[in-house]
Amino acid sequence: MTSAAELAWLIPVLPLAGAAITGLGLISFNRTVNRLRKPVAILLLSCVGAAAVLSFAILAEQLAGAPTIEVLFNWASAGTFNLQMGFRVDALGAVMLSLVTTIALLVMVYSDGYMAHDKGYVRFFTYLALFSSSMLGLVISPNLLEIYVFWELVGMCSYLLVGFWYDRDGAANAAQKAFVVNRVGDFGLLLGILGLFWATGSFGFEEIGTRLSEAVAGGSLSNAAAVLLCLLVFMGPMAKSAQFPLHVWLPDAMEGPTPISALIHAATMVAAGVFLVARLQPVYAPFPQVQLVIAVVGTITCFLGASIALTQMDLKKGLAYSTVSQLGYMMLAMGCGAPVAGMFHLVTHAFFKAMLFLGSGSVIHAMEDVVGHEPVLAQDMRLMGGLRQFMPVTSSTFLVGCVAISGIPPLAGFWSKDEILGQAFNTYPLLWVVGFLTAGMTAFYMFRLYFLTFEGDFRGNDAALQAQLLQEAGKPVQGAEGHDGGHGHHAAHPHESSWQMALPLAVLAVPSALIGLLGTPWHSRFAGLLDPREAAVMAEHFSWSEFLPLAGASVAVSITGIAIAGLAYALHKLDLATAVAARFPSLNAFLANKWYLDDLNDRIFVKGSRKLARQVLEVDAKVVDGVVNLTGLLTLGSGEGLKYFETGRAQFYALIVFGGVIALVVLFSSF
Repeated sequence: MTSAAELAWLIPVLPLAGAAITGLGLISFNRTVNRLRKPVAILLLSCVGAAAVLSFAILAEQLAGAPTIEVLFNWASAGTFNLQMGFRVDALGAVMLSLVTTIALLVMVYSDGYMAHDKGYVRFFTYLALFSSSMLGLVISPNLLEIYVFWELVGMCSYLLVGFWYDRDGAANAAQKAFVVNRVGDFGLLLGILGLFWATGSFGFEEIGTRLSEAVAGGSLSNAAAVLLCLLVFMGPMAKSAQFPLHVWLPDAMEGPTPISALIHAATMVAAGVFLVARLQPVYAPFPQVQLVIAVVGTITCFLGASIALTQMDLKKGLAYSTVSQLGYMMLAMGCGAPVAGMFHLVTHAFFKAMLFLGSGSVIHAMEDVVGHEPVLAQDMRLMGGLRQFMPVTSSTFLVGCVAISGIPPLAGFWSKDEILGQAFNTYPLLWVVGFLTAGMTAFYMFRLYFLTFEGDFRGNDAALQAQLLQEAGKPVQGAEGHDGGHGHHAAHPHESSWQMALPLAVLAVPSALIGLLGTPWHSRFAGLLDPREAAVMAEHFSWSEFLPLAGASVAVSITGIAIAGLAYALHKLDLATAVAARFPSLNAFLANKWYLDDLNDRIFVKGSRKLARQVLEVDAKVVDGVVNLTGLLTLGSGEGLKYFETGRAQFYALIVFGGVIALVVLFSSF
């Protein structure tokens, strides 16, 4: 009987086939296919749903103890060289397949409501299916070369989806920014893959790890060269998973439709980088310098994201910097040699972050009915407030997500984040301190988002505040009216979203609350699936005397952050603008301007490259063109001068020849 794992190749193929059918239909019969909204949605949902069923069947087999399956075929050969492709199914891949298909399916259901009135509905669903297929192909790839192929497909799909509303300057610019920043990381990844193949003769994960260690031990490759190759490969995950300093594209990617934000931030593009680092643990583990760099980069990223999120007023950008911070935690775990802890946080984070982003989309969708379709107004929390009474499902699920990400037990975020902090405490105590402080900041900014959005009085009808926000953004004051789709009528207050949008929120709330219980440190079923030996070691060395102080401190700092947010934004007993912003204006400006990293990139890379291009243009115009023009001028001048010697009379030519002979005689006689 054929096992589900042997059919794993169908998981990326099914969404790809659906996307190909609708994509070709859009190219060939655009108007007809665009009218078939529901049939297209049902087709693509069925494709992703079938992939999800197969993924869960594979996960069930892995839970039952099925071995790793790797099916390869020769894709290209030359002499003794064979380049193999195929697919690989193991516990890590099974977890990721189930996660990606689940989130993708829920996002597609949600998108049916969110994008219902968008003219690009069919194109959006086609992109979603292609994006899901690319990520699923990446997950089952058996070697680095095949991963690179799907890695680039994931990047292409993210470009298409971030710039989905390409007629908006913000979306077009954000897509270009994501493309350029990821090209930087992907160039390093390509160099690293080629370098590792040169050093080891293999693209397989375990083979590279074994042969690289042997090459260093045998002296055929220096330790520094091996570390450099590993770090070059790490540049790819740095960009994809938005690690400092290549994180700058992710917050701007909020210009795409909100369902895409949920998919990118939860289970696809940013998860690809963490997944690749986990896959490459056999390569990285023998080199402590590489692990240290990964841990430091992750720590800087988690603190940077949290600190910037403290000052954000745009709901989606606040969540985006939260994602940056949580990805930093995952990389910190990888650098501490704890890939299971990092992957566990990736899974728990995927559920509550998808729910939070879809919840923010529900809020923005409702706000657009009040303030119009101008993102400056619909996404600014200063115009929200009091939404709990209008949107009970959205507010309740958003609260669950805030509690989960803040690390309050027994919800999911506590178990995964606490496991990472415990690993950091044992490996790099200084980095643990930064992660510990970041946990308090996380609780504060997440409940700041919640209180500003759902508690207090509704502020969306304040025309003066709307005008002020539009002026701050450099928009015309009538901008909100110009972006309401031409309806000309705004509702008096928001309303709860349709069932297509509310149902995924309710479904995601369940794992956001409960899935963390699979990773309790005294009996971690998640670790038992991914690495039974590590699970046994965790259970054997578990000590309540070690667990309770660290966990208690983590919960205490989170509760402190929540309490400060409650005093400032719910009870209004603490004026942070006076207490912090006015007292430390430079610090406030530093955070509000995102550590000035965008300005720095603009000055060094954007303006610097333009200045270099202008200088090259001047060299081209003055030197290269000058040489060409001078050559042409000399040719033209000499032609003009010599034409007078072309008289057609033999006597004149004989005279010239005679004169030439005399000149040669004089010349040679002078030596």
